[in-house]
Amino acid sequence: MNLNLTKLKIVELLEKHNKITTVAEILNLKQPTVTFHMKNMEKDFGVKLFETRMGKIVLTDAGCALQHYAVKIGALAGEAQRAVSEFDTLRKGSLRIGASYVPATYILPGVLHRFARVHPGVQVSLSVKTAPAVRDMLERHEIDLGIASTDSLESPELLAEPICRDELVLIFAPSHKLAGVAEPTPEQIASSYFVMHGMESSTRRLTEKWLETHSRRLPSYLEFDSLEAIKQTVRLGEHVSFVSRLAVKDEIERGLLQMRNIPGIGLNRFVYSVTNKQRYRSALLAKFTDHLSDWLRETPL
Repeated sequence: MNLNLTKLKIVELLEKHNKITTVAEILNLKQPTVTFHMKNMEKDFGVKLFETRMGKIVLTDAGCALQHYAVKIGALAGEAQRAVSEFDTLRKGSLRIGASYVPATYILPGVLHRFARVHPGVQVSLSVKTAPAVRDMLERHEIDLGIASTDSLESPELLAEPICRDELVLIFAPSHKLAGVAEPTPEQIASSYFVMHGMESSTRRLTEKWLETHSRRLPSYLEFDSLEAIKQTVRLGEHVSFVSRLAVKDEIERGLLQMRNIPGIGLNRFVYSVTNKQRYRSALLAKFTDHLSDWLRETPL
């Protein structure tokens, strides 16, 4: 069976665009060539992979199964090409990083600044997503490295190494009633107006775990996906929230917010450096992780 990358790319693009003409244009092929490859694939597999419905090409169930692997193989092929090109003494190449909000905002800017100064020919792209989304991108080989702050990151396909602790703290404004309390109780915290993180946030999951442990329910609360919106709301004086200590370091030093330890349960989590076990650890990836380690060692968090 002659199943080359061009044929797999045709399957992948047909699922997305449903038009032979569009696929031919993207791949810089003639339309009859695309049709020829489609027929050959059906002949080789002995099943129907494509159907025409209302002028569109759609994949059959067998075609969808092939498309699933076509995407994975295409991603691995692209990864292989980048890994080989990185051996040009680190003068060029690309590095795709996915990071959750806290490390993307409070750790990576300093690391990327240092790395770009030393390796100006390397193109670095950063996608800011939730920790579960970073995990999914790594499993699909869409990124080379993940930096995620979470309480756990389990996947048989990934290697996760903790690089620093990311402690959760209680925050409120200096004018809040809790500002005069050295050690707020769970009852005092749960009876305050709360700002919750979005449902996909690991902070939200840990906050709900804390409430459940102390048999507390919030009568009402605000819910924001934006950490900056949470901090701004808390600064207004009425609300409290659980956030990463890293995320409020500046506001605490400037006296805009106050923080306390969260009583009763260790709501500690870590920032993880995560890679796909199947991904070759190239010189470029190794060099970047060295810069990350150096920055963490030299920079007080």
